[in-house]
Amino acid sequence: MTSNSQSGPSVLQRTFAALLIVLLFVRPLQMIAEKPLAPHPPPTSAPSPDPDPGTLQITILDGEGALNNIRERTAREPIVEVHDKNHKPVAGVLLFFTIRQSGAGGTFNGSASISEYTDANGRAVAHGFMPNNHTGRYVITVTAVAGAVTALALIHERNVRGAGGGHSHTTRNWTIAATAAAAITVVLILILTHHSATNITAAGGTVGVP
Repeated sequence: MTSNSQSGPSVLQRTFAALLIVLLFVRPLQMIAEKPLAPHPPPTSAPSPDPDPGTLQITILDGEGALNNIRERTAREPIVEVHDKNHKPVAGVLLFFTIRQSGAGGTFNGSASISEYTDANGRAVAHGFMPNNHTGRYVITVTAVAGAVTALALIHERNVRGAGGGHSHTTRNWTIAATAAAAITVVLILILTHHSATNITAAGGTVGVP
């Protein structure tokens, strides 16, 4: 009787310990294994750039020489294309478009600069460009970066009041009128000079050219 009474609690203790191990360790591990993993957000990185483009060349496709209407708040968004040393388009090149903040200029979605990556065709657009309220010429600086290789390009634009250069039409009319008036004045001077040279009045009478 004594031997059985001592072995009984030992078996119960071992059974309880085993159940405790299962509850504390095995079940949580099973729940973790069965729990589906949360999906990771898709990467927002640019296309993989050429590991060794050698040199970068920036070509201005749109924006060079643009006249932006500050009355209608319209502008042409700069578009560029980047090529490598073999004149092939390079994807994944980081581009910085920067513009001055004083005087004539504009903003990119309210900022003085914007960054874009070139697409599979090597092209990038500076989205959200708007001119400010100052007329005049300005420059948009384009910087291309691919690893340790960089390149620089300048886009020249101008803010005007109204389409076609604002008061350029009126100025042109005034220029034409001034030129015509000057031509008429020269003709009148020549006529008067010729008349004075061919009819000279002397003390003894009028002497004409024979």
